[in-house]
Amino acid sequence: MQDAPLWQPDAHRLAAAHLTAFTRLAETAFDQALPDYHSLWQASCERPDRFWSLVWDYTGVIGNKGQTLLSDPEDMLRARFFPDAALNYAENMLRRHDDGLAIAFWGEDKVKREMRWQALSALVSQLQQALAGAGVQQGDRVAGFMPNMPETIAAMLAAASLGAIWTSCSPDFGVDGALDRFGQTEPVVLFCPDGYWYNGKPVEIRDKVVRLAEGLASVRKVVVVPYLDNASAFAAAVPKAVSLEAFTAPYLAGPLTFARVPFNHPLFILYSSGTTGKPKCIVHGHGGTLLQHLKEHQLHGDIHAGDRLFYFTTCGWMMWNWLASGLGTGATLLLYDGSPFAAGGRILWDYAQAYRCTHFGTSAKYIDGLRKLELEPIRHWSLTELRALFSTGSPLAPESFEWVYRAIKADLNLASISGGTDIVSCFALGCPTLPVYRGELQCRGLGMAVEIRDEHGQPVVGKKGELVCTRPFPSMPVGFWNDPQGEKYRSAYFSRFDGIWCHGDYAEITAHNGVIIYGRSDAVLNPGGVRIGTAEIYRQVEAFEEVLESLAIGQRWQDDERVVLFVRLREGYRLDEGLTQRIRDRIRQGASPRHMPARVIQVADIPRTLSGKIVELAVKNVIHGEPVNNLSALANPEALKLFENLPQLQH
Repeated sequence: MQDAPLWQPDAHRLAAAHLTAFTRLAETAFDQALPDYHSLWQASCERPDRFWSLVWDYTGVIGNKGQTLLSDPEDMLRARFFPDAALNYAENMLRRHDDGLAIAFWGEDKVKREMRWQALSALVSQLQQALAGAGVQQGDRVAGFMPNMPETIAAMLAAASLGAIWTSCSPDFGVDGALDRFGQTEPVVLFCPDGYWYNGKPVEIRDKVVRLAEGLASVRKVVVVPYLDNASAFAAAVPKAVSLEAFTAPYLAGPLTFARVPFNHPLFILYSSGTTGKPKCIVHGHGGTLLQHLKEHQLHGDIHAGDRLFYFTTCGWMMWNWLASGLGTGATLLLYDGSPFAAGGRILWDYAQAYRCTHFGTSAKYIDGLRKLELEPIRHWSLTELRALFSTGSPLAPESFEWVYRAIKADLNLASISGGTDIVSCFALGCPTLPVYRGELQCRGLGMAVEIRDEHGQPVVGKKGELVCTRPFPSMPVGFWNDPQGEKYRSAYFSRFDGIWCHGDYAEITAHNGVIIYGRSDAVLNPGGVRIGTAEIYRQVEAFEEVLESLAIGQRWQDDERVVLFVRLREGYRLDEGLTQRIRDRIRQGASPRHMPARVIQVADIPRTLSGKIVELAVKNVIHGEPVNNLSALANPEALKLFENLPQLQH
């Protein structure tokens, strides 16, 4: 942490920010002075009922709010926001019907399309009628085994408009991984593509979809969306399948209708990574998702109507749902499918320049990869309208903060954000009116009563501990699917601290009221009884050009635990004594002697989930000879073999 900010908003940006206007409105509504962000945050946490009601009003939510704002506010498990409300998420997304650009889509450099607001509404209308014609009713599940493309957005909105529940994963999932998810939620309609592009090559998935269709007895119809221009032939070879064109042909586009449902009516089912068993099926509601995303987009992201919002994501990650909600603010969505490093790493920046991107979202891993490619966007692309860069997926290294300002753009709100599938949103994130400090997330989210608790359960500032939330918030899950008594739900979030949400992140609140995330608390290392976040080690290792990625675990050793670091090196490098010593020295000096690994071991690959997150716990199980329960959750399960019976760990 450093006292000199890397960036501060200028007077023009402060004056134009949604947050500035909202703060003035809140001062009147709450009848109190709110001189800075932290005072607004405190007010939003003290009275979540009036705060979220004001968010509803400010963002212009379409629907009936009802008389009660929040029932049982002192009990997080029983609390219900707007229990009398009636609304529909899709109705709030489809406010515009003009010929402005709603969605742009690039499938690498192979497919480039645009969809206007009128065309989006027309397609949703046809899909709405076709789904109803296929017997889809409120509460039924509609699944997407889909790339991030316009038809996926339209299918989701059509399902939501009927009060059906949308659930998705990306077509790079294996059959077992998809069945582990959809097999639990039992969709009645499944959308899939006729293939997709990756790294410049078409990817054939027909056999995979055949097995998926055969394995899902609940599915009555498979709808094949054209991507490789082979939808009809593809559909002919898949059980219960029909092309998108044939599915919608009987229906003319007309005025949309929307089933207004209760605030907590299920909208999405998202899935946990599932590395310790079958994925948890996390249910999120219409109202909570809508309110939380509108708040984050407008007050934290400063997204306005007409802005161009990009996020690199697949449909297997909650950031896809977050991105889709940008329609509710009237922004143009810039959808991308394929490798982010296509065209020599240039593709995403070509896209950003072509559409004058205002908000660019990606992962910390991508930023680190771009840095190691030595590709500096500031030198090659005009990014004059880019105002914010979002980063999530893992903690963004302090060095990457500095690199972004040097190599992408100097006048930029760099917003590292952290939350998750569990809340389909963020606990800590960016703020357009606050400075950016090296290595820190700018703030805790409005309406999110986040604290850090030590091992005794006491709130601490300037010290590491468990990230918790002490007051209810609208995007708490409605529950888990097939968990009628709520036992799995309570166990997941409320077993550590009574009545308080414990998220499972190891974090710290800084002197600036920012947040540092040190990694998952279940992956925390504990050598000599000292708790160490793995992100603290990764931050040091990422500085080495030789290292592509790394993974740290704690090995049980001589009645204690020792730190073991695995590194995957760039092609042409090998781990010799000199590099090993430089890595250990850097960790000792940059973190502490406690962080220094007892063993540094080179491996050819590092296992990761289907959404790209490295899996420390699976590797820890392997080195201790313990089973890894759900290999289908991994993108590269064969990598685990590299960690079995390593001689370096026997002494």
